[in-house]
Amino acid sequence: MATKLVDLVYWRHMWRTGVVFTGLVIGLASLFQLSAVTVVSNVFLGVMCITFPLRFYYKLLELLRWNPGVHPFQSCLDYDSSLTNKETVMLVEEMVLLIAFAVTEIKRLIFIENIFDSIKFVVLLYLLTYVGIQTNGLTLVISAVIAVFSLPLLYKKQQVRIRRIARAVRAFLKRVKSLFSSVYDSAGPPPAPAPKPAISAVNVPKQKAKSK
Repeated sequence: MATKLVDLVYWRHMWRTGVVFTGLVIGLASLFQLSAVTVVSNVFLGVMCITFPLRFYYKLLELLRWNPGVHPFQSCLDYDSSLTNKETVMLVEEMVLLIAFAVTEIKRLIFIENIFDSIKFVVLLYLLTYVGIQTNGLTLVISAVIAVFSLPLLYKKQQVRIRRIARAVRAFLKRVKSLFSSVYDSAGPPPAPAPKPAISAVNVPKQKAKSK
């Protein structure tokens, strides 16, 4: 499944990726005007408008003895999409680990375990409030689908230039972080004075002897 998704994202099979990408975008765009139930029903009806005529056509050829009884969608019917017990357990474990990781990260950011990470999280939430005012969730989903099918291919073709830009941005962020760290350290409490060395009892008789 992962290999098939990578093939779709990188457009290794043009017609297959084009069908999936166009179907996703049109289906999501239809949700602006229609309900999800209506869109899903119409999608399945459209698919069956193609499968039914083909099935009847092959059945007619079989009745005329021009076809040895081959089903047009036999490969799809033979494809085993069921999960074994081991695969089901692995999938559930991965989902639980992802949920636990998300809860741990959110708790760490909300209760400010690291100041800089929490500041970045606050800035992200503040920007998301403006995004929520300007657009809705469905538009973001459509934008995410377009980005998934376009950004990996763009990165593959412009890999050297993008890496150069990423290094420059990373260096700039590192300088900003070091600046904030220096400001935070300078604004912190002054260091405690070093304790004075205690006079040992061995040196006291010697000092008295010299005074005599």
